[in-house]
Amino acid sequence: MARGINKVILVGTLGQDPDAKFTPNQVAVTNFSLATNETWKDKQGEQVDKVTWHNIVAFGRLGEICSEYLRKGSQVYVEGKLQVDDWTDKDGNKRKTTKIVANEMQMLGGRSSGGNPGGASGSEFASSGSSAPAPAPSSDASDDFDDDIPF
Repeated sequence: MARGINKVILVGTLGQDPDAKFTPNQVAVTNFSLATNETWKDKQGEQVDKVTWHNIVAFGRLGEICSEYLRKGSQVYVEGKLQVDDWTDKDGNKRKTTKIVANEMQMLGGRSSGGNPGGASGSEFASSGSSAPAPAPSSDASDDFDDDIPF
């Protein structure tokens, strides 16, 4: 296989308010942490809960939307790619940082969860691309179909 796939899908809860900064060209760079939870029973029948924290970064318009609408406790769907950055700390030690570069985000949970300001609903959708969700078909279009379709 000549090409690979690098795709991450997460549904989780924000651990803190997003941190938005802007490049000199005024491109938004928004960072936030997202917690995902797993629950299972161990060999003794005890319930085990595991929380995994993910570092998320969103650029451009998606970053602006994240910083405007997301708050600590917000539930979100995030889609993006995994990125590992290698760097050297001040003591000369080599370090790695793993993050998710988001290209889509959808708010979950409705108006009351996560304290989303401005009445943002759970149907809010944001993407780094310029495509918007397709509008729902009108009821007039469905009236043109014949009810005697054999399948």
